[in-house]
Amino acid sequence: MIKERAISYSVAVIHNDEIDRINIFEATKKAMSKALDQLERVPDYALIDAVELKGLPFRSKSLVKGDEKSISIAASSIIAKVTRDEMMKAIHHKYPVYDFKTNMGYGTKQHVDKLARYGPSPFHRHSFGPVKRAID
Repeated sequence: MIKERAISYSVAVIHNDEIDRINIFEATKKAMSKALDQLERVPDYALIDAVELKGLPFRSKSLVKGDEKSISIAASSIIAKVTRDEMMKAIHHKYPVYDFKTNMGYGTKQHVDKLARYGPSPFHRHSFGPVKRAID
């Protein structure tokens, strides 16, 4: 419903190797900036969840706990999470041993146990603590 009713929306994905290279916080900012740059309609103003983005071609404001304060931030958060979940389900078909379809990439005990037993898949972030430990 969000996608159907939105004036414009965009999704940007930063892959695990780049996250490892630049760190999760910088990757988050990069994905947010990229998604805003890809919008079909340039916004007059953007509300952004928790982080400040530099170099945008329009005004913006960062809101801590923005998904609780702004319907547009909440909607973008839902689109991002659903996109991530769909990606995790697709990865699950390639690497079912990690049970990505139910843990969605979160470091659950079961997932960490699988990492220790099988090592990381090509989709795991090597900078993530449990993956680092599984590699060592």
